[in-house]
Amino acid sequence: MTTEDLARLTAPSRLLDFGHPDIGRLVAERGWSRLPLFERIGAVYAFVRDDIRFGYNASDDLPASDVLADGIGQCNTKSTLLMALLRAAGVPCRFHGFTIDKALQKGAVTGLWYRLAPRSIIHSWVEVSFEGRWVNLEGFILDKPYLSALQQRFIDQSGPFCGFGAATPDLHTPPVDWVGEDTYIQRDGINHDFGLYNTPDDFYARHGTNLRGPKRWLYVNLVRHLMNRNVESIRARTGGQRTALPMLSEEHAAGTKR
Repeated sequence: MTTEDLARLTAPSRLLDFGHPDIGRLVAERGWSRLPLFERIGAVYAFVRDDIRFGYNASDDLPASDVLADGIGQCNTKSTLLMALLRAAGVPCRFHGFTIDKALQKGAVTGLWYRLAPRSIIHSWVEVSFEGRWVNLEGFILDKPYLSALQQRFIDQSGPFCGFGAATPDLHTPPVDWVGEDTYIQRDGINHDFGLYNTPDDFYARHGTNLRGPKRWLYVNLVRHLMNRNVESIRARTGGQRTALPMLSEEHAAGTKR
């Protein structure tokens, strides 16, 4: 990696606002910058996965400091926070944009809002530079208590799983822990690849966010609160239940996935 690449992939932006006092304080208190690289990535990754619970923010394009203040996030907002914290700790990283089939959200998102949602939803993961290669990080989206609740709810599930915020070949052993390799929890729902970006700002400037106009207003002021209440109820429940899982779209099944 050249000096120019290193500077570009560790720089702040409007969304990657790791100069914010709350982010600086967090990084300093946790001592992340003093850790060896493997442990540093793992500590930041675990914080975003588990301390920031799975949930729905007001928008995809929130600054990292707002996501930290919310204490919840989904794929896009958690990606922004993860990138900001990694860069604050001196770890080069980049943004990879996609869309996912909305079927993987069914269960977490319910009722009329699920029916009104577009078939393809903007999605992202973070790629981190480690030992001379790029490692894909996506397994941070679902916090462990929420994932554990899903595993208990679908205790008899075997084979591919799609729904409740997950799309994975095996719900009970998804690769969500940092071990120096790729982590995933929604990859099997991807149906379009937008490629790589230096920052989430660059991606949203080109592709926008998931919601605009009246739908955005309704989502911000009403729907997301109902969605978060539903997610909390899922997180709080345990015990196996038989629930029908949604199917991926025909377009996805035809091979548009990366």
